[in-house]
Amino acid sequence: MKQSILIIFLCLSLSTFATKRALLIGISNYPAVRHTGAGWAKIHGANDVYMLRQNLKKQGFKVTTLIDEKATASRIRRAFEKIQIEAAPGDLIYIHFSCHGQPVEDYNGDEDDGWDEAIIPYDACQIPVKGVYSGKNHIIDDELNLWFSKLRKKIGSTGFLYVVVDACHSGGIDRGEEYEEEEEVFVRGTKTGFSLSNKSYVPRLDTRANIPIKSEKGMAETCMLEACRAYQSNYEFKQNGTYYGPLSFYVNKVLMRHKLSSDDSWVKDVKKLMDNNPRLVRQNMVIQTTKKK
Repeated sequence: MKQSILIIFLCLSLSTFATKRALLIGISNYPAVRHTGAGWAKIHGANDVYMLRQNLKKQGFKVTTLIDEKATASRIRRAFEKIQIEAAPGDLIYIHFSCHGQPVEDYNGDEDDGWDEAIIPYDACQIPVKGVYSGKNHIIDDELNLWFSKLRKKIGSTGFLYVVVDACHSGGIDRGEEYEEEEEVFVRGTKTGFSLSNKSYVPRLDTRANIPIKSEKGMAETCMLEACRAYQSNYEFKQNGTYYGPLSFYVNKVLMRHKLSSDDSWVKDVKKLMDNNPRLVRQNMVIQTTKKK
């Protein structure tokens, strides 16, 4: 009888353990397109995913990756559907984007500055192409926030959601003095907004480093990291001969010694590393969180 009770107790205890899930999306080589100005420059988002995947697997995460041609809009959306279906109360979820970003003209009027922000899947064009592309593969912040809200409700108050975005929405091509002369410059993003009405993108100068996120009862806490402010450029850098997104590199470095959990104090270490790198003086990491700091 005592043995049976012990077995039941162990089963119940094990069933309450959170599952660790990670979805890592990284694009390096966007496809060439025949329409002038519609394609995207080469970056190194895939390197970020290869680096983080190894680290997160060591920490016990079930890791799903979408890299280059597999990171299409439809596959990203299906991956969100899958993780939302499989998620359970108490899960720890980590979602990572290493790709281009772009501002997109706001068509539903929910943005004060008239622009949404979007991540750029493998099969999204940089500009509208009449009769070919009108923006359906851009994944804008409205859609992402809907998925994040669903996840937070599904994993509940005992779960936790991290989102890391190593992209930018106001890229440039200028070379800073902090870069070695022999290095190429890779920037994730574009200064050109995606607009069907040919509207010019003028970024909002929000200089906040910490932005609060609203929460509701029964929803998981969340912490979101962005490589730079919306009006800044996100520069890759070279480490040991390989290019990485700076936020991805420092997240991985900190997580090499910090086990990922609902304790998000490690994020401050990432920000400190970003702030102290003289090569990143023109970009400022942004933290969005439901937790009071």
